[in-house]
Amino acid sequence: MPELPEVEVSRLGISPHLLNQTIQEIVVRKRQLRWMIPEDIHQLHGEAILNIRRRAKYLLIDTAKGSAIIHLGMSGSLRVLAHPPSPEKHDHVDLVLSNGKVMRYNDPRRFGAWLWCAPGESHELLDNCGPEPLTDDFSAQWMMERAKNKRVAVKTFIMTNANVVGVGNIYASESLFSAGIHPLTATHRLKMSDWQRLVKEIKAILAQAIAQGGTTLKDFSQTDGKPGYFAQELLVYGRAGEPCKRCGEEIKEQKIGQRNTFYCELCQPE
Repeated sequence: MPELPEVEVSRLGISPHLLNQTIQEIVVRKRQLRWMIPEDIHQLHGEAILNIRRRAKYLLIDTAKGSAIIHLGMSGSLRVLAHPPSPEKHDHVDLVLSNGKVMRYNDPRRFGAWLWCAPGESHELLDNCGPEPLTDDFSAQWMMERAKNKRVAVKTFIMTNANVVGVGNIYASESLFSAGIHPLTATHRLKMSDWQRLVKEIKAILAQAIAQGGTTLKDFSQTDGKPGYFAQELLVYGRAGEPCKRCGEEIKEQKIGQRNTFYCELCQPE
């Protein structure tokens, strides 16, 4: 599933082609994605694109009439095409732009979403989201206060959107490894120095992943079709049974909150 870096890479990829362009047409071939695409989405027709934002793992295309909210789901992707070929089976939505280009949404599993938000309103999917991890609002002090007296595993805690948005499974495992914190450690046991290390590593790893175009494991590629290269930098994720690149100990795998979690028992003592 595309995580925050992959969504941010998508935003950076489409923005130069879409900003200040007028949407000449929106073509919806398949309304039933994770949720039904609302008819209001056709209010984009004839509107200039004022901004393209990311909130958590959602992309927002802003116009004066309202905003399209896009989620890539498990396998969704966006491509900007100067000479679009005939749509294929999984090409569900096209934005036809005034510069002659088409932004095409492809989603084989149809677990993504195209939703609508009227001007000045919020959407329930974006309500109660915590701070963005690459902003000053995300700090060790914030996490320490949120974690007070909570006994949840730290990996589950940092993947909870109300605490911080966009720290998905890959980057949670990598950040905890880099910070030397076992993923099952109960949050109430963490000291301020632990949170300072973890927050620092989350910021650094997400920024590095964005700079390298995201992580291509199965489905994600950039808007130009190229893979993300951060997969080459992964230290623990997907490496169960392999030697730790730091100490040589065997990387372990365990399900935490129904998600596969990877860690080194020596580098991340419980």
